[in-house]
Amino acid sequence: MKNWTICVILLSLTSLVYSQKPAHLTRPSDSLNPDQFFNTVEQSLRLFYSDYVNSNKYDSIINALNYEANETPTFSDDVYCQRLADMSQNSPFHMDCNKSTLATIKFFATQRRGFARIVLGRSPLYFDMFKDKLAEYGLPIELRFLSVIESGLRPQVKSKAGALGLWQFMYKTGLYFGLEESSYIDERMDPDKATDAACRYLKQLYGIYGDWNLALAAYNAGPGTVNRAIKKSGNKTTYWDVRPYLPTETQGYVPNFIAAAYLLTYHAEHNIIPMEAKIHNAQLDTMCLKQGTHMSTIANMAAWDLVEIKELNPIYKTAFIPKSVKGRCLTGPFEKINLLVSIEDSLYYVENQWYSTVTTPIPVLIDTTKIVDTTQINVVDTINVNYQYYKVKAGDNIKNIALKYGVTVEQLMEWNGLKTANIYVGQRLTIKEAAVKPKPVPVPVKPQPVKKYYVVKTGDTFSRIAQRNNLTLGQLQKLNPGVKVNSIVIGQRIRIK
Repeated sequence: MKNWTICVILLSLTSLVYSQKPAHLTRPSDSLNPDQFFNTVEQSLRLFYSDYVNSNKYDSIINALNYEANETPTFSDDVYCQRLADMSQNSPFHMDCNKSTLATIKFFATQRRGFARIVLGRSPLYFDMFKDKLAEYGLPIELRFLSVIESGLRPQVKSKAGALGLWQFMYKTGLYFGLEESSYIDERMDPDKATDAACRYLKQLYGIYGDWNLALAAYNAGPGTVNRAIKKSGNKTTYWDVRPYLPTETQGYVPNFIAAAYLLTYHAEHNIIPMEAKIHNAQLDTMCLKQGTHMSTIANMAAWDLVEIKELNPIYKTAFIPKSVKGRCLTGPFEKINLLVSIEDSLYYVENQWYSTVTTPIPVLIDTTKIVDTTQINVVDTINVNYQYYKVKAGDNIKNIALKYGVTVEQLMEWNGLKTANIYVGQRLTIKEAAVKPKPVPVPVKPQPVKKYYVVKTGDTFSRIAQRNNLTLGQLQKLNPGVKVNSIVIGQRIRIK
């Protein structure tokens, strides 16, 4: 009887606490110490948030809802829950609307609006590539938001535990998924390769648990930690049932993910304007270098900011791009990459001239915020290029290109490492300068007009001269701009053609 009385009291208290809350907020497993959770969130933001917290730079995106610049809209819990429900309908993720999720959304929508602006501004640099990779592996497109809470879309971010890059790989995990590290490179900071590794890892985790929220928890805490939590829960199979047995940080991980997905979907409704992004992923191109090259050489040859080179190529630990059998690649804006491609051999010539005494560059880590470019030499126009390049156009074939340049098909294939004679539109072919140069296409020479003059005689007037030579007065004046038409004299030469 005593136990029954206690149960009645507890049920009454529970009913009282949640009497003013929607039914979807009453999950018994929805427990979390708010102070502990928000401290965890703060730690995850601190590495990249501080640089931007005072920035007032806005981009040109029009706020369709016409909120005041400083207005922070608020909504009822029912509105948040309805939006999350709408998102869940088009997603394999369960965008649960509970106390922790709502608290996280409100926290970012009010206290950390700057962070949302930053990641929104940086998203054009990575989201298209994320979508392509996720589609390649058959993974939900919503997983692109995972990098937001892992790194704030900053590939150089390193956690206190040593996790690095957009997807925050630990060294051993990165190594397991094929991410190389040396004195000069760390592929955990390579956006493309790290994203590929993250896709494989997430697919593997989902295969273990069959629940995306549990897969996210395992991505954060490791499968071993999640497996122990599942065992403690009595072998429950969903994240929210297992969540009370997970570490505090991981308890906040899925709500954090849901909040990121929500805010990046409904940022306009919250009057959160993306920060201006300097460059979009679609504006970038890549070239692979044939030899080790210093970024300072590249910066000077292409008149390219050294800090931007480093920022767009975070894989490199130093300001040196090392030689590799498979070739190390450089990412940059179209115009910079196209210029470097056109002067590639000059680039290597200058590199060898400047660094001829350095056989192995010393791997000194650089602080890109303090780079000072002291080289003032402009060598772009002073170096002779040893190769010519031809960009394949529609209708081209390798035989015709060989004939045009007076070389053999075999030579073209050898110079370009071609195993077959197949080429494609846009392909860049190398033609050695030692080969016969292409025959110049004769350009018709426009003949220069022959000038003809008339000598003024007795009784001539300017208008009479024009009429006599089948010209209008205006035409004759145009041919003789310096002549005073009312003051011509006998013997004066007037141009008539």
